[in-house]
Amino acid sequence: MTTAPGPAAVASQGPRHPLDPEPVRSTKARAVFALGLIGALTGFFVGGVVPATVALLLARQARREAYASGGFLTGAERLRRGERLARTGLVLAAVAVTAAVVIGVVRLAESPFGHDFAPNVD
Repeated sequence: MTTAPGPAAVASQGPRHPLDPEPVRSTKARAVFALGLIGALTGFFVGGVVPATVALLLARQARREAYASGGFLTGAERLRRGERLARTGLVLAAVAVTAAVVIGVVRLAESPFGHDFAPNVD
């Protein structure tokens, strides 16, 4: 089976059932975005690891709930942005820790090894 080139046809949806709930923004998506933003802003200071990790864990739950809701939970774009910000915060924290380790090793290598005794000590 082949498809015709061009934009895909959008299937028209029938009328909604009167008992269907209204689409609602996901509060977890909003929380993921906020935690991801905090994680990205404080990631370089290593304080962003906790909110970024919580944001990624909460994003999994929010994505699962949005899938189970059948389209009645919205906020997928905010969820994606929050995940990207959280990952950015984790990368910034990893860069900060790596830079601190490299600077520490270089300073340790430059320091004299052993005891520095006075010149009149045998």
